[in-house]
Amino acid sequence: MDCFGLDLDKETRCRHYHTARDIAALKCQTCQKYYACYICHDSLESHSFKASSKAEAYPVLCGACRKVMSRLAYEKGYCPYCSKPFNPKCSAHKAIYFS
Repeated sequence: MDCFGLDLDKETRCRHYHTARDIAALKCQTCQKYYACYICHDSLESHSFKASSKAEAYPVLCGACRKVMSRLAYEKGYCPYCSKPFNPKCSAHKAIYFS
């Protein structure tokens, strides 16, 4: 599964968020692409990042194993497929990524 962003590493960390746990990519409702972060999205697209609706089945992509997951699976704090943990501070941006 493709992920977009600026200066991505192999696990989708970007120039803005690059700790060991910054491996979740989020889907923009408008363009339906997964981005490492909303800042990368807004730098590379001609529209602003739009949060995924509750109807979106798979709004998150794990950068470690490249599997997509539901919002509920993501909110557990780790990937249900590879068990890699996500950054708990991502919850501070919840309103940006999820409507």
